[in-house]
Amino acid sequence: MSLSNYSHEDLKTMSMIELANLILLDEKKALDFRDVFEKIAEIKEFTEQDKENNIAQFYTDLNVDGRFITIGSNLWGLKRWYPVEQADEEVTAAPKKKKKAKKKKKADEDADITEKELDIVDEDIEELADDFNDDEDDEFDEDLEEEFDEELDDFEDDEDEDDEDEEEKK
Repeated sequence: MSLSNYSHEDLKTMSMIELANLILLDEKKALDFRDVFEKIAEIKEFTEQDKENNIAQFYTDLNVDGRFITIGSNLWGLKRWYPVEQADEEVTAAPKKKKKAKKKKKADEDADITEKELDIVDEDIEELADDFNDDEDDEFDEDLEEEFDEELDDFEDDEDEDDEDEEEKK
């Protein structure tokens, strides 16, 4: 079937997906999505607003309908034109990125270290707890507090003397 087999009125009442099928059959080659949509818009006499409203729906229908296949680079064709192997080859022809093996090895080493560090037993915890001698810490805290109090007292005494000197000068 061809577009020329239908009247203009028949074409206007057809769905966009059916028109896409007929357009691709007439062209006998894969076309860019925009080109197919522009031909449909021309046949259906879409305004710019109609184009905006219908383009997303047409793209969805094209993806969902089993008769169509994307060949890459936004080119669409009829699935029956392409053997399964050929379509797979063209779709998967994207360049592959090289894997960086060095980073993976380093990550494995880090994982091993982490596992070793996590092998903590109750005995290790007890040893660590014993290392914290609370009595020594308390004595140290008291000594610091006494030193701070003495320095504060000295500072207050100096301040009082300065105040007295100022009063005498007046």
